Amino acid sequence: MGAEIIQVCRERLPSLRFIGKRYTDADRGSDGSFGNKWGEWFEKGWFAQLEALGELQDIENGYLGLMGCSEEEKSFEYWIGIFFPDNTPVPEGFTALDIPEGDVGVCWIYGNEKTDNIYGMHSACMEKLRENGMGNFRDDFKGGNPKWWWFFERYHCPRFTTPDENGKIILDYGMYLA
Repeated sequence: MGAEIIQVCRERLPSLRFIGKRYTDADRGSDGSFGNKWGEWFEKGWFAQLEALGELQDIENGYLGLMGCSEEEKSFEYWIGIFFPDNTPVPEGFTALDIPEGDVGVCWIYGNEKTDNIYGMHSACMEKLRENGMGNFRDDFKGGNPKWWWFFERYHCPRFTTPDENGKIILDYGMYLA
């Protein structure tokens, strides 16, 4: 059957600080993904270091693959990290992005991580958000010129980490809305 979008919702996120590490297309692995970087995160215990800071509560949170892109600059950034409260000190070796309060359109992608293309659903999610009145995507996080769009994959525990009886999980995919 393949991966499918099983839920679409709007979430309100407070202003927050994303702490993690930034990667570019040059950091992709031989398979074209950033899976190699995720492996490095677990191997080196970087999530444990960040979790010790006390992640942002009262929101859906988890490990995040935060992505930003600009068609004008033909640029793409991939960040791995976690959302934290504003002004959380940034530990040595990590970088932060301060993100203003705003709404996020979120799709839940249901599928088998090994056999379904759960990571290739960006366009389908954007279309589903548009169908649900959430098609005006925010593009001003870097000052608005050039325009930057921010979106994320959220690896929520237990939706992503605990497969159901069919061996399927849920990957959250979110886009900041204007």
